[in-house]
Amino acid sequence: MSIQRYTVTQYPVKTLLNWVESGEIAIPEIQRPFVWDATRVRDLLDSLHRGYPIGYLITWRSPNVRLKDGTLSAGKRILIDGQQRITALMAALLGREVLNDEYETVRIRIAFHPIEERFEVSNPAISKDTQWIDDISKLFDPHVSLYELVNTYAQKNPSVSQDQVFRSLERLRMIQTNPVGVIELVEDLDIETVTEIFIRVNSSGMKLSQADFAMSKIASTEKYDGHRLRKAIDYFCHLAAVPDFAGKIEKNDADFVKSPYWPVMQWLRDVRDDLYDPTYTDVLRVAFSYKFSRGRLQDLVALLSGRNFATKQYEEAIAEESFCKLKEGVITFMKETNFKRLVMILRSAGFITNDLIASHNAVNFAYIIFLRAREEGIPSDETEHLVRRWYAMSILTDRYTGSPDAAFDRDISQIERLGIHAHAENTISTELSEDFWTKLLPQLLETTSTQSPYFLAYLAAQVKLNDRAFLSKDMTVQDLLLNRGDKHHIYPKKYLQKQGLGRSRYNQVANLAMMQSEINIAIRDEEPKVYFDRLVRQVRGGMKLYGGITDEETLRKNFEENCIPVELIDGEVPDYDSFLAMRRKLMALRMKKWFETL
Repeated sequence: MSIQRYTVTQYPVKTLLNWVESGEIAIPEIQRPFVWDATRVRDLLDSLHRGYPIGYLITWRSPNVRLKDGTLSAGKRILIDGQQRITALMAALLGREVLNDEYETVRIRIAFHPIEERFEVSNPAISKDTQWIDDISKLFDPHVSLYELVNTYAQKNPSVSQDQVFRSLERLRMIQTNPVGVIELVEDLDIETVTEIFIRVNSSGMKLSQADFAMSKIASTEKYDGHRLRKAIDYFCHLAAVPDFAGKIEKNDADFVKSPYWPVMQWLRDVRDDLYDPTYTDVLRVAFSYKFSRGRLQDLVALLSGRNFATKQYEEAIAEESFCKLKEGVITFMKETNFKRLVMILRSAGFITNDLIASHNAVNFAYIIFLRAREEGIPSDETEHLVRRWYAMSILTDRYTGSPDAAFDRDISQIERLGIHAHAENTISTELSEDFWTKLLPQLLETTSTQSPYFLAYLAAQVKLNDRAFLSKDMTVQDLLLNRGDKHHIYPKKYLQKQGLGRSRYNQVANLAMMQSEINIAIRDEEPKVYFDRLVRQVRGGMKLYGGITDEETLRKNFEENCIPVELIDGEVPDYDSFLAMRRKLMALRMKKWFETL
């Protein structure tokens, strides 16, 4: 006979909010940040107002769980499932600010229309409309009189019935009495079991990743300082995105500031570089694969639990050693010299803005390559050469797209077996054969996605090779990318539209080039044969119409750098499809030249 490990009780919304206000209900470190957008908060309130169920919350009482603020739970109700709903109610009804998944402190305001009894996310237009109450938290403020609210509303809207407004707002206030089901877990459950329940419950909703599981495991193991390690990972990712958050850490978390993690990461407070802002998944992947020579994050959870893969038993010594190794890996990831060197290497390959970073997993394995090479004492110039080539190869082949765990595991095990140099050279020569550059890559460039890894690599190649922008005498592709310059159509869009071509045809990346806006405006929607003829006359002493190039040699060099067939200078203007085919081949060869410089 099974033993029931929980009870189910109905509590009114007001009781839950009182628990939040008094600190009776608390959010443990195994929870995730607030990820709902404002429209989901609006919909939750609409469901409550209509008397619809909003799902069960799961709580647990235990004196031994570490909370987000670093304190122990001390008998509080620990919220195991339902954080998003409780946080939404706090934000909308109590007017609390929330920290979103972008590490920004935001205030979510939900507006209410008393006559239509309708909710909306508040915005400037609603705030100016007297028929809306732009923030319903006013209604739930115990210091605010409902009669005063109604009178104020009636004065602004004299044509409405004051009684109707009163009844509408009173009904809204009554959502505080709506019952919410709470599943309360028995007190004697251990944190491992509670974490397992958390994982199982959430797997049917927004499915948790192996990194989420690992973070839950780390946070739940205070014995090996897991709660601080978890916090270190979160804080590092937060600081990388929002450096000013350093002040809040120092002000609000004195215990963490005294830990060994803070001195390693506080350099981020002065950094405004967003080329690579890692997530906690990135940190775990790099630290784990680097220190454990494994790639599957599910193995990390097992090792942190003490799993002996040989005997299939769980041993405390393995758990202790695993936490120690992971801590070392995380600290190594965070070190200023390591992190900045990685970013420097990426930039030196031409990836100068985060818009050119197509895959964090490719960056992650490049970081692993860097850390392993440094550990093995490989000279810095060889390490940089190795990392640049590996990163370029991995994005050009989509190496870590789809099943990154399997790809990481395969590569790190081969590095263990063969060594970094041997595995890297074998892989690169196999993946980037002559056929790749001349046959496969031109096919991969047949896309309209300016976010495709192949087009982004092409732009990085132009940066690395110091190419001038199309038809520019002095302005480089790098100049335009750093200043958010535009990609313009070589065969003008409007011209192609007049030929009956749709978006999937005229927006091919092989028809795009980094070009100064003023040059693009000068070209307008001219037929290619016409504007290329004028361009040739320009460099042969004619009127200067498109940019500052005035000699044919410079124009031919510019065409070469932008992979434009030189036949256009000689008056041979191919049809559009032929032009695309010719340019894709030239783009692929330009990228090959780039790769050879890495």
